[in-house]
Amino acid sequence: MVTLTDGAADKLRQLIAAEDIPVGGLRVQVIPGGCSGFEYSLALASAEDGDEVVDDDGARVFIDRLSIPYLIGAEFDYEDSFQGAGFIIKNPNADSSCGCGKSFTA
Repeated sequence: MVTLTDGAADKLRQLIAAEDIPVGGLRVQVIPGGCSGFEYSLALASAEDGDEVVDDDGARVFIDRLSIPYLIGAEFDYEDSFQGAGFIIKNPNADSSCGCGKSFTA
């Protein structure tokens, strides 16, 4: 389904521990919006009924049913640079993305 780099998994475990969310993880949704048609919505949350759950030794990603086709084969990474920090999604299903990298077309 999706994979996490070591950096993304480590950061996600840190965030889950800091928030103390029971059975928590990173909820990822693909929603209409942005300048290219779709954008990612990321939030720390608990799993919901019907979610696809990816668990990398406690680093959990929850993906709702509607978003699964858009994320098959995606890789999640975490970047911390002087320009900012955050999760980066390398998505093979994105035909193109906008200049800011926040939205994509499928």
